[in-house]
Amino acid sequence: MADVTEVEALKASLRGVRTAAAALADVSKRVEAVDPHQADVADGDLDALQNLTLANAIAAQALRGFVESMLKRRGKLGQATAEGSGGIEE
Repeated sequence: MADVTEVEALKASLRGVRTAAAALADVSKRVEAVDPHQADVADGDLDALQNLTLANAIAAQALRGFVESMLKRRGKLGQATAEGSGGIEE
């Protein structure tokens, strides 16, 4: 039987990754529209990218660590791989 709490936590983690990635879409469109021969990337877009890339990195690493801890608990991931996964402890 599935662990309801674990499954719900995984879903929440996935939502966090998707939300962080979706936030990049608007900034991405603006950056892609910049003609480097006519203009530079706006300071506001660079500030947004600085924050959003950090949010994406944290969300992705958190999801990765959570999945690895689930696999480890199920005996499907070696100890050495799990220990090198960003400090996730059980």
